[in-house]
Amino acid sequence: MSQISREDRECALQMEVVIQAVILGVMSTVAIDIWASFSNRVLKFPRTNWGMVGRWVAHIPSGKFVHHPISSSPARKYEFIIGWAFHYVIGVIYASIYFALVVAAASNSPTLLTAWFFGLVTTLSPWFIMQPALGMGVCAVKVPKPNLVRIQNIIIHSIFGISLYYSGIGIEIFLQ
Repeated sequence: MSQISREDRECALQMEVVIQAVILGVMSTVAIDIWASFSNRVLKFPRTNWGMVGRWVAHIPSGKFVHHPISSSPARKYEFIIGWAFHYVIGVIYASIYFALVVAAASNSPTLLTAWFFGLVTTLSPWFIMQPALGMGVCAVKVPKPNLVRIQNIIIHSIFGISLYYSGIGIEIFLQ
């Protein structure tokens, strides 16, 4: 019977962490997508147009980062798919950052409050990067109902953070 080397154990542990972070990100992103569908149908909140996000992402390699507005920029092939993929990749990246912070800084003891706060902090990204780049202005100031967009952003990112916490608990229970 062969012994498993320390390097192999470390590699397996790192892979487990990566897989858990991906699962956390996907589960939490699905949770906000469920909310977005509900809030759109029942509360008549606006939905994110992932095709326009995909158009933005598809224009970045050509050097165009800011659009005035994105809808006036030329369409790109597969922009809808690119937008949805980008949405989930960002969810996984945020979950990875959260996971790293919890494991490194919090000694692997997350709380609902810290997860919710982390979710709120991620609201800064759409407000100060995505929305201005799409031509919506900082904090969606240039859209017809900016306060509605801001409220939706806060709710969605709060749900993301809360879902990170509960998804983490679910993963932990599953792995036991």
